[in-house]
Amino acid sequence: MAKSKLQKKDDASVNGHLPADENRDGTLSPVSPAPKDNGDEKLSPFLRKQKTRLLQLRDTLLDSMMGVSRDTLRARAEGSEASAFGMHQADAGSDAYDRDFALSLLSQEQDALYEIEEALKRVDAGTYGVCEMSGKPIPHARLEAIPFARFTVECQAQIEKQRKATRVRQPVTSLFGLTDEEGGEGDEEESQPDNKE
Repeated sequence: MAKSKLQKKDDASVNGHLPADENRDGTLSPVSPAPKDNGDEKLSPFLRKQKTRLLQLRDTLLDSMMGVSRDTLRARAEGSEASAFGMHQADAGSDAYDRDFALSLLSQEQDALYEIEEALKRVDAGTYGVCEMSGKPIPHARLEAIPFARFTVECQAQIEKQRKATRVRQPVTSLFGLTDEEGGEGDEEESQPDNKE
């Protein structure tokens, strides 16, 4: 006997996962774990509020990432159709720029998503709001501004200062495959500082 959608959903949630939902375009969305009672009632009102904000941020980011991915794939598919008829060079360059920009945006959103997931783990572990470097409490004002903050302002400034000091400039590759260190004829004269006083 065939099961109704409701019965299937109940059976799947018993196994610890919700069933995949079908999207408007016929694709399936990822299976997500069934909600668990992880002691939210034991959290302070501030932590409960922060957890809710983190979950909302995560959902917003996931929606944004799905939209950018879908738009990028759609543009790529439309671009491949247009290439059969020939595409103007400027249009191809613009499409490549848009695609690179979208991929860069996805990468940044993926980094933010990682930080949000880690913050949610810290809420569940009871370490949310504690600086990972100094062990001092992170002020509520900072956590309200940046809900996934891992460090106090002072420790974050110290980390950024160290990162800036250790950052090494990577050699730039020119159009001809040479780095600015290898250079061509006459490049050495330009790269040497003038010692005329």
